[in-house]
Amino acid sequence: MLIHEFGHLLAARRSGISCTELGLGLGPKLFSVEIANIRFSLRLIPLGSFVLLDSIALKNCSLMRQLCVHLAGIGFNLICGVVFYGTWFGWFNLLIAAGNLLPLYQHDGWKCGVVILRALMRRKSQPAEWALTFSGGFVSFVIGWAIVRMFV
Repeated sequence: MLIHEFGHLLAARRSGISCTELGLGLGPKLFSVEIANIRFSLRLIPLGSFVLLDSIALKNCSLMRQLCVHLAGIGFNLICGVVFYGTWFGWFNLLIAAGNLLPLYQHDGWKCGVVILRALMRRKSQPAEWALTFSGGFVSFVIGWAIVRMFV
């Protein structure tokens, strides 16, 4: 997951978007260290990871730059998946990339969908974003069900 978050971090930095923290895990901080004005933290619950970006600066970027920042984590996972193909590390990176492409709430696929939706509508629309969120959850469920059916 660190590789994924480093992808977002590097793309954001190259786009001039500041980052205050890269966290591994969720919940209360267990340990943190600051390097180059970025706090790297280890959290109590080992589920998920995150990068705290300047959301206003990100929203002020072009559509393509926003998509680049959101997709950079997936790109880093795909590169590692290909380089280490056939190993558990390679498969794990491919799995993280695939999972983040799904339009699940707060995942990269969903964030890209919201960015594109807002650009097409030229405004924020809570009903449209809720529709995207619920339909994305349903689509993700169907994809997951189909994958499980293929292997069971």
